[in-house]
Amino acid sequence: MRFENEMQRIAFELEAKHRFNVLQCIYGLKKDELTSVDLAILEEAQLKRIELSDAIYVVDIGGYVGDMTKKEMKYAKENGKEIIVHSEYVL
Repeated sequence: MRFENEMQRIAFELEAKHRFNVLQCIYGLKKDELTSVDLAILEEAQLKRIELSDAIYVVDIGGYVGDMTKKEMKYAKENGKEIIVHSEYVL
């Protein structure tokens, strides 16, 4: 995950200050250490988290949204979930 530290800080703020329950997938692993089977299982688990959620909270740091996040947003929209975007875009 490109912005792991930032994501942890934002998740803490959402839980501690706003009382949201945050289901996130931060494992501290490098993508090249995972097999294609590992990646497929993790993707399936992430989509299941979206099914269990009322909304997804997308963190857009510097205007960057990764491919998996785009897929998650599409999946959330298809499943009637609210999409909240936290943007830290800097010009």
